[in-house]
Amino acid sequence: MPSQRPNVLFLFTDDQRFDAVGAMGNPEVITPNMDALVERGTTFTHATVQGSTVPAVCQPSRAMLMTGRHLYHAPRDIGQFTTLPELLAGHGYATFGTGKWHNFPDSYARSFTDGAKIFFGGMSNHLEVPVFDFHPDGKYPQEDRYIGKKFSSELFSDAAIEFINRQDGEQPFFAYVSYTAPHDPRMAPDEYADLYDPTRIEVPENFYPMHPFDNGEMTIRDEMLAPFPRTPEIVQEHIAAYYAMITHLDAHIGRVLEALEASGHADNTIIVFAGDNGLAVGQHGLMGKQNMYDHSVRVPLTFCGPGIPEGERSDALCYLLDIFPTLCHLLDLPVPGSVEGRSVAPIMQGEKQRCYDSLFFAYMDKQRAVRNDRWKLIEYFTGDGRVTQLFDLAADPWETANLATAPDMNEHVADLRADLQRWQRAVDDPMAGVQLAAE
Repeated sequence: MPSQRPNVLFLFTDDQRFDAVGAMGNPEVITPNMDALVERGTTFTHATVQGSTVPAVCQPSRAMLMTGRHLYHAPRDIGQFTTLPELLAGHGYATFGTGKWHNFPDSYARSFTDGAKIFFGGMSNHLEVPVFDFHPDGKYPQEDRYIGKKFSSELFSDAAIEFINRQDGEQPFFAYVSYTAPHDPRMAPDEYADLYDPTRIEVPENFYPMHPFDNGEMTIRDEMLAPFPRTPEIVQEHIAAYYAMITHLDAHIGRVLEALEASGHADNTIIVFAGDNGLAVGQHGLMGKQNMYDHSVRVPLTFCGPGIPEGERSDALCYLLDIFPTLCHLLDLPVPGSVEGRSVAPIMQGEKQRCYDSLFFAYMDKQRAVRNDRWKLIEYFTGDGRVTQLFDLAADPWETANLATAPDMNEHVADLRADLQRWQRAVDDPMAGVQLAAE
């Protein structure tokens, strides 16, 4: 019989860009199961990650997700802040985690009552993921780690399916399925790679052979995945391999959704589908995610299930860290005082149009940005001195025309800088004292 509160199935992907879903207007990528979720639920088309304090953007992204806290308030070890699964466990949920954690084992141990194929690292060969079995005592000594013998997307999906099949409906469950795809190495099985002919892949409108200036991370590992200068052919090859990873992942997500349906729990389960950060894959002359452009900060985010409108899309600005209070709202649970995110449930329910007038982004001590519904300002602090970019996102969604030095844009630049400084103070940005006024 159905649980009193809905179950939650959280499908979390790694390095999947916001538009790398067919239903989001991308005719090239094949994602029938992700598309079905978009059709069944409410999608936030302008969901973002707030940024990173380290090159591995996915690590603080997951800390923010699990704590509902802003970038500078979500330590890598997650501290003693209440995590989303920890809260649910305290309210009677069986909490299960599989796949990539990328934070410390002690925070995993206090968050989950069950788990399997747990990966505490950031990336690995997809056919040789070093994983742990669940340890009820919360101890994960290195000698207990072993290599999973299946492709990562299959490995983690199998674990989730086995958990779902064990649920009898007497206790609500939270299943966190955290994939390592489509993060590189991009090594999809041949049957999926063969679906994508690189020569038929469209070169992005914002393709550049090189980024036009030093953004502070021009030679980081991600950027070394392709030679300089970039060529259209190289970028096509990388996009094809990226899409193949996503299509393979989509197939295994489909298996999990089929298992949920077969279990009889689907009608009483909220599904969250999201990604931890985006990826350039050749846009702006970049390959990685260590930047403030939309291709790297925007992510997929869809909610579907009981009480959630179907086939709806909202362009309201929001963060991944807002998922925590949103689920609390949907599950009628109290929001911990440590949570700083804002619930987007009122938007889904038609009670509000937006939660934020603007969003703040940061990358280490090198980049800062702020955006509203139309404009984005990016400030760079590198060896080349300060560089400013201003984009009219309505007229230029590919972010190719820098308007920062146009005389009639002075007011927009000043207003956005003031908003950026307000955000910096609000989130305790250590660079809040950096002078951003026009020189």
